[in-house]
Amino acid sequence: MKKRTSISVIMSKNVITLNKTDDLTTAEKLFKEHNIRHIPVVSGRTIVGMLSYTDLLRISFADAIDEDESDVDTVVYNMFTIEQVMAKNLVTVSPTNTIKEVAEILSKKEFHALPVIEGGDLVGIVTTTDLIYFLLEQFN
Repeated sequence: MKKRTSISVIMSKNVITLNKTDDLTTAEKLFKEHNIRHIPVVSGRTIVGMLSYTDLLRISFADAIDEDESDVDTVVYNMFTIEQVMAKNLVTVSPTNTIKEVAEILSKKEFHALPVIEGGDLVGIVTTTDLIYFLLEQFN
């Protein structure tokens, strides 16, 4: 296993983002449509927060209802803004951070995704799933 491999090798570069003015219904659609669990919230290319699917589940019944029962979520979602629900005090990494450094951060924290920032701009996202896939590749 290469000890100095940078996170840029495994991070997702085509990041799905939300604007802080988007609504939570839009967020839920993006989570389900792209089968993802974390969405950076941006203002331009600057990250201002991170919304996780778990954040939505805390305020709704998003995973427990059928398509026909989406009215329940809509009512709940209209009670909150993305800014109220998202995580704001983010830990970020650079594309030059090593996979080992990122693994150490994620192993000690209670979150599962890190925004990758370069020159103040969001350039990617790395998740615990990315790390697991990288580890699995080492056994091939």
